[in-house]
This record gives sequence, C-alpha cells and structure tokens, in this order.
Amino acid sequence: MNHKLPWVAERVRLFRESDADFARWARGFGPIVHNDQTQLRVHDLAQVLVAGGKAGDTASVYRTLWAADRLAAAGMWLTVHMTYADKVHPDGREMAPEDFKGTPEGHTGGSLNIVPAYVGYLAANALSGLTRGWLMGQGHCVAGIDACNLLVGNMTPRHAERYDRSESGLTRFARDFYSYAIDAAGRPASPLGSHVGPNTAGGLSEGGYLGFAELQYVHMPLPGERLVVFLSDGAFEEQRGSDWAPRWWRAEDCGFVAPFMILNGRRIEQRSTMQQQGGQEWFQQHLRLNGFDPMEIDGTDPAAFAWAVHAMEERLAACAAAVATGSIQYPVPLHYTVAEAPKGFGFPGAGMNAAHNLPLAGNPRIDAFARQQFNEGARALFVPAGELDEAVAVLCRHRDQQRPLERDHALAHRQVDAPALPAAQWHAVGAGQVSPMGALDGAFAAIVQANPQLRPRVGNPDELRSNRMGQTLDLLKHRVFAPEPGLAEAVDGAVITALNEEAVVSAALGNKGGINLVVSYEAFAVKMLGALRQEILFARHQAEAGSPQGWLSIVTVATSHTWENGKNEQSHQDPTLAEALLGEMSDTARVLFPVDANSAAAALRAAYGTHGQFWTLVVPKRPMANRLTGEQAQRLVEEGACVVKACEAPQVLLIAIGAYQLQQALLAAHRLDAAGHRTAVTCVVEPGRFRLPRDARERAFVVGDSALGQLFPAAAAARVIVSHMRPEPTLGVLRRVDTGPQQTRALGYIARGGTLDVAGMLFANRCTWAHVVAEAASALGIDPAQVLSTDEWAAVRGLGDPHIVMTSE
Repeated sequence: MNHKLPWVAERVRLFRESDADFARWARGFGPIVHNDQTQLRVHDLAQVLVAGGKAGDTASVYRTLWAADRLAAAGMWLTVHMTYADKVHPDGREMAPEDFKGTPEGHTGGSLNIVPAYVGYLAANALSGLTRGWLMGQGHCVAGIDACNLLVGNMTPRHAERYDRSESGLTRFARDFYSYAIDAAGRPASPLGSHVGPNTAGGLSEGGYLGFAELQYVHMPLPGERLVVFLSDGAFEEQRGSDWAPRWWRAEDCGFVAPFMILNGRRIEQRSTMQQQGGQEWFQQHLRLNGFDPMEIDGTDPAAFAWAVHAMEERLAACAAAVATGSIQYPVPLHYTVAEAPKGFGFPGAGMNAAHNLPLAGNPRIDAFARQQFNEGARALFVPAGELDEAVAVLCRHRDQQRPLERDHALAHRQVDAPALPAAQWHAVGAGQVSPMGALDGAFAAIVQANPQLRPRVGNPDELRSNRMGQTLDLLKHRVFAPEPGLAEAVDGAVITALNEEAVVSAALGNKGGINLVVSYEAFAVKMLGALRQEILFARHQAEAGSPQGWLSIVTVATSHTWENGKNEQSHQDPTLAEALLGEMSDTARVLFPVDANSAAAALRAAYGTHGQFWTLVVPKRPMANRLTGEQAQRLVEEGACVVKACEAPQVLLIAIGAYQLQQALLAAHRLDAAGHRTAVTCVVEPGRFRLPRDARERAFVVGDSALGQLFPAAAAARVIVSHMRPEPTLGVLRRVDTGPQQTRALGYIARGGTLDVAGMLFANRCTWAHVVAEAASALGIDPAQVLSTDEWAAVRGLGDPHIVMTSE
C-alpha cells in the first residue's frame, strides 16, 4: 500500500477531523511522525480490536499508541545519555561540559533504531492483553532495550536494585554503561553490558555472534506461544539458513513468530550488502522467492510495529486455520515485516557511518559543536515527567490485564521436567561387536517415544542413517513439504535436515521447550562452534546471576570422527570441536568420549537428566567390542572415569580418552605386563571433570583429590595419555594428573591423515599400541627395544613395515 496515494491522505484527514483521540495520537511526538499509511492501518486496527473484544473502545487504542510515542521518545533520550552523559537530569535541562563522559561509548545508532521497535512490541502486548516473547539478533543494541525497561519498570532484580527514574538512579544507569568496572573476583561489576546479558529483562540470547537469531527463532515458541523477533540487515549477510524458516514452521508444533527486519542500510563502515544490491525492493523479492509474505512499515514509528505484530499473527492464524481445514497445504507464507529507518533515527548523525557508535561530530565534553548537537537532539526527544508518567500508566496495565511483565515471558523462563527414562537396553560384554552410535540411536528413540509431551528436534546435516541413527530417522522423519515415497519423510517430521551445520544446530538450540539432539561428522561440527559457544556463555552467565536455566540440556553428537573417517581426506579428520569446547567452563560445556555401546547410551541418558548444559558426545559409529556392563557404563559417566584394568602396585599408568585409544591402551598394557612391567589402565570419558578448576562453580563440578587418587594412583609416576584429541590440549586439561614431561607422555592426533583406515590413522599419528609401549618404556627409563621386537621397534621409529604394529583390536 502506498501511503502517498490521494485517497489514503483524504481518509486519514477525515479521521483526524472526526475523532479527537485519533487526532491527538496522529500528531506524533518529537521526531516521531505517523505517515498516512500508518494512520490508516491504526484506524483499521482499532476497529478490529474493538470488534474482537480486545479494546472497550477505539479511544483506548489511540491512548495506548499516544503513550507509545512518548515512551519511544523518552527511550531514545535515555539511550543517547547512556552513550554520552556522566550525569542525567530528569528535568531535561541543557547539559554542561562537565555533565558528559570523558570517553563516550556505545552502539548508539542501532540502539536508537531498536527503541521504536521494542516500544511497538510493548504496545502490541498492551493492546492485546498478551505478553509475547521477544528476541533480538543485534545484541549490541541492548542499550535501547534496557533504557525502555527502566522507564516502564520492567527490570530484573539487579537492575531494579540500582536504577530508577530519579536523578541519582538515571545517572548511575548512564555511568554503569561501559564503565568497565570489575569486581574482586574479576567479573564485570556493572549489571549493564555491551550486549544482551543475564540482567536484561526477558533476554533470550546475547546476540553477539550475528546471524544465529535468524536461524533459531522459528524453532523457539511452542504452540500457543508468540514471539516477536528483531533482526538486522547487517546480520542478514552472516549465516546461511535464515531464508529457510518457512520450511520449518508448522502450526501443529510451532507457536506464532513475528519477525522484523530493522533495515537501516548500514554495517559498521559502509552500506550493507542488501542496500548495495537494491535495498528494500530487492529484499522483498528475495523474501517472496523464499516463501515469506513481506510487508513494509515505517521503522521509526512504534505504532507501525504494534500494527505489524497484530497483522502478522492474524495472517499466520488464518493460514493455520486453512491448513487445518485442508484448504491449503504447507508451506504457508511466513509473514515478515521490513521496517526501514535511517541508522540512528531521532538524533544528529542519523544515516551516517558514524551513527553506528558515536553519531556526534566530537566529544561533547570538550567539543562545543558536539555539545550543541547533543542538547538540540536531546531537547527534541525530551518528555516531561508528568507526561511520561501518564504514558507508562497507560502501557503498563499488566495487573488489570492479568498478564506477566515482559521480563517474565514464557520463553525466558523455561522449566522442563526431566524426561521419563525407559528401561535401558544394555549390551552384554563379549557378545559380539555393536555400533556405539546404533546404541545411542536406540536409546534416543526410546526416550522420545516415552515422552510425547516433549517436542523433539533432531539437527541433521544430511547423513543420519549412515551415522547409524536409523531408528530415530524412521520414528521422527525428515521435515519436508512433499514426502517422497519410500523415504523417511513427513510434513510433520522432527528431523531438521540441511547441508548447513549452523542451521541445523540452531533448530535444537531454539527448541528449549522440548528435547533435542544434533548429529554431525566430527570435522564438520566445528562449524557449529560459534552457535554453541554463544549459547554456552549466555547459559552460564544466567546461572552465575542466580537464574539457572530449566530447559533440558542439549546434546550434540560428533561421529564419523577423526579416527574412523579415514576413508575421506584429512579435511574430514579434525578433533577441534571437542578441544575448543573443553576451553569453555566444564560445568556448562560437557565433553564426553564414550568407548562402547553401553557408555554411549549411558551418556545420552545422563545428559537428559540435567538442565541448562551443553553435552558434546564424540561417538564411534563402527561396530566395536562392548567393554563395559550397563552398571559400569553408568558409573563411568557419573564419575567421569573408571579403572578398566586394575593393578595393586602399578609401575606405569595408561590413560585412555576415546574408544580406539582405549583399545590401544589395553593392547599396550598386555605387552608391558608380559615384559614384567606392571600396568593399570584408566579410561577417562569426561576430561573436564579432572581439570584444574578456574572458578567456584567449576570447582564444585570437578572431581576431588581423593577420587582423583583412586583413578590415577600416585604410585604410578610413569604415565602415558593416549587421546582422541591433540596431545597439547589434552595435557592442558589433565594438568592435575601430569607428573612432569619426563614421566608423563601424551599421544594423540598430530595433524596427520588422509585416505586411511582406522589402523592407518593410529599409526600415522603415533597412537598404536606399540607407540604407547615405547613411550611407557621411555617414561620408565628403559630401552623400548627390551619390550618391542626388532621389527616392532623399527616400525615405531618409521624404519620398518607399519603393518607389524597396525591393529585396531
């Protein structure tokens, strides 16, 4: 609809002349101007709300939007003070040089742009009497959210105890923003951060790694829930997969989503690629080609956002009803609003590159022109206290409407009960070979079937069946529009399949109201690291802030892994994901290396008994000997390690991390024992349990010294660690069991590979049983030639036939 059409202008002129309440709102406030199109839409919305019983009369709708104008202006006023002001004067007086910060900082332009959007979200909630969830992809715009939340009193406890609308409260608020204050424990002392954090009321994601909100939002709300999403044109360039949201939405298991693109046309230093390609017109064509139904609004007007929330939900509801009656089939057009606004709207410098951070010409503390810019810009946004009080009272009628504050929306406070676990199907020790992935598959399928109340999501970059997850695939099926006969596909399938690791892991990360599993090649799962790390950090920060998460822990399985994916080139052989995640805090990022079918199933079952954690399981898919009983496997997972070959007074301790590594360690132990050197073998399934703790939370998680001594007997000073990972990060994690470089040796992946089988990979990386024996002998101070034959010793030194020592059993 073109708001410049004469008939539109004529109609809204008549509305203003005939309805004083409409006219009062239509006048706008400060820089907020309501164009003819928005006025017509709001007039129609008011009629709909009254007809639907959501509003007693149209005047109440216009009062709410009148209040939104004032809150938006006040929010922008406070946002620019957060960047520049050292003192905040609630009376709006002109600022003197000493009232400004010596070093201003802030992502000011984007924060200003988010204010009308967020206030429009608040207004939509007030108009409908519903508290929706909200998600912001551009987390650096948090100042605008925090400013609005302070003004309406929608704060978390840490904000509420420090901030209010008094002069001292607002000044403290501005000073805390980018204060860089640090407490005695080395943590940020300010509850305000540069991005969405645990003290941001209603925050779901930091939004620091752009592009992941776009991939997650469609998977977030459960049926009956509603989510408003704020996205950016800069982030649009970041991750492949945001275009696929219409492929995944189903009314039967998804809540309503209302995505907004805040299109300001700029990144940090230049125009966005979207703007360079043609701006809004190009983007709307792109959206239509990908199954969206785009709308456009004025991105500077909170009323336009409120209207669009209602319009998108109504259209999506109509589509869902049509699917239910069989009138249409999936895919339904996913409604999407493009909100165009100059970057930094409402303040000097809008639309320029400088608006991203510091829009003024200089620092107003020392630059008279910049100070004049600030004062003029702030004056245009200032809302007198009485008028702001009235606006807040109109918008914040939560008690009368019997709905929660926006900080308490359903998605921000997931509480999911641990699933009922069906009886485990353990495999007998010594009864043939079993695929650990096959055992994990059976365990997951059984858990899903036993818990129909949990919405499942399986993230899959294409090879679920070849990764031995056939039961899960047959049960849950690929989600598609038109199932192909004879394949495990269904319109309501719960397996989200795309050749894009970021997109499929985000399906699980978004589904915090359900149960999740992600399965990938280990080497390619590294692409998931950014998404996982952002979630790990946010979850742990929330726990540190006293708000531990109640959603079921999310499990990522890395299989077709480094040691058994030799049939492909070295690009397919990479343990980086596990190593990187062991760099995070181990109480939240848990990394396990099951060694057989029973330990794989036990690890999965244990993961779903926890909340707010991220479990990464590195699991073989090839059939292997089962080494642990079900009871032993459960104890292994519970304690993090177990002694698999005991010795009363061992001379050497072999420590295995990984299934193939345990095989080689046991073979090496047999040879050493035969040569008269007493050995014990300890299997470590979760290395992070044995690390030196880095803070109190991790200290409560790691194994104590007494248990450590039982698993790693001090008598055995000579130690060889043989690891799935690279030796160096392995030694770093296991520093507590390291007896020094002369007596503790570490073997693992040393970046050698190619088209090789398992035995070849072990030899190439010096991890065969014979290499373990040689290192053990060296640690004992004896000549390896006393334990190995001439041919074996030559092979270990690279001078003989490798096949002499190559065996994976």
